[in-house]
Amino acid sequence: MELKAAIRRDAQGLGFVLCGFAPVQPPPHGEFVREWLRDGNAGTMSYLGRGLKKRLEPWRTFAEARSVVTVGFPYHPVRPPPIDWRTELRGRIAAYAAGPDYHDVVLSKLEQLAMAIRRRGGATCAYVDTGPVLEREWARLGGIGWFGKNTMTLHQHHGSWFFLGEIFTDLELDPEPIVPDHCGTCRRCLELCPTGALKDDYVMDARLCISYLTIEFRGVIPRQLRRQIGNWIFGCDVCQDVCPWNDKQPARDGRDLSPHLPGLLALDRGEYERRFAATAISRASRDCFVRNVAVALGNTANPEAVPHLGVALTRDPSALVRAHAAWALGAIGTPSARRALSDHRGRETDDGVRGEIDQAIEGSG
Repeated sequence: MELKAAIRRDAQGLGFVLCGFAPVQPPPHGEFVREWLRDGNAGTMSYLGRGLKKRLEPWRTFAEARSVVTVGFPYHPVRPPPIDWRTELRGRIAAYAAGPDYHDVVLSKLEQLAMAIRRRGGATCAYVDTGPVLEREWARLGGIGWFGKNTMTLHQHHGSWFFLGEIFTDLELDPEPIVPDHCGTCRRCLELCPTGALKDDYVMDARLCISYLTIEFRGVIPRQLRRQIGNWIFGCDVCQDVCPWNDKQPARDGRDLSPHLPGLLALDRGEYERRFAATAISRASRDCFVRNVAVALGNTANPEAVPHLGVALTRDPSALVRAHAAWALGAIGTPSARRALSDHRGRETDDGVRGEIDQAIEGSG
């Protein structure tokens, strides 16, 4: 108990508001994970399947591991500025992407905690959202919180606004009590998810998730989902924003996470890398990020977006961006938007983009 208390004190001193302990064991939800993958819910995230054995048998990665120390590092939800995003052509970025890349920030602190554990005689191996680790499983087993219906780890005082990190150690540490489910009959996250990605029985279909579509997915966004994406250009916070357990969390001003879209649409690869290199947004490629911006501009239905989208359609080197710019022009549908589509149709060399132009002109977007 003294060792656990010391580790918890060290964690709190580093800014971790949560700290739990669990014995290394086969994850109780292993079959759930296998079924989730078999059903295709991971979309194109094939790395989840490739690392499955290590996720379900953690001793494959760290043979000496006897316990897992799980920590939660807080971040603040965002208060969207009082603007009309359609009129002002503003996008929205998920709250976790504010500031420096959380991987670097949290891992640096976690390594300091791991060093303190090593000074107390334990070998360690640390992870922050990387490696073959079922983070929510260890958080639940460590008493951090419960699986929410939004598929996130929920805590009664901190909601879901925290990053998870894990330290595997060869120390024998007594487990914490498992926290019971406190979602009750609430279904806000399921009912208000814009794309219907959340299902009963704690299932999230990544193929429908806005965060997946705007970050992990590198292809053409399905046409039937583009309208529901709204102005999200990197990630999505809807299922957290609507959760009652997050109601009491202090929000920060989100003006910097509601950027002006036309400027982002014009970013070339070098500008994108310079602007976002040290942030979580670098997870998305330039082409995919600008693709998202084009969709958001289409969803503004604002004629002022047409000149910017017209430039993207005719000049962007990425067929992926041009395809979504074509859709966006069709979604706005003004005479000038249709003219931009018709003028470029004969010059477009990519079959996929031409198909998007044709559908946009026909008004089937």
